[in-house]
Amino acid sequence: MAKIPASVVAASGLVGGYAIARWTKKRPLGGVVLAGAGALAAREWQQVAGGKTAAGLTAAYVAAFAGSHPLAKKVGAWPAVFGVAGAMAGTSWAVTRSKG
Repeated sequence: MAKIPASVVAASGLVGGYAIARWTKKRPLGGVVLAGAGALAAREWQQVAGGKTAAGLTAAYVAAFAGSHPLAKKVGAWPAVFGVAGAMAGTSWAVTRSKG
């Protein structure tokens, strides 16, 4: 079975968490998706690049989630979510590309 890159998992968690929260109107359910994808990505980051890198990328994931909120007030919700998801995917790829 093909392994899904952590960069894709992280970006999907940000987009999917928001989508679930918005469409179900249950923010905690979106949080479960966000946290689950974050945990899967962190596990992959740790296996590929080690604990310090995983901790840094996990902090970036949380910062991307938090940063999407004020950004959404300026550009709109979906553009903000897609923007931080893309930034997170790019960061994850750039940091782990030579280690995997």
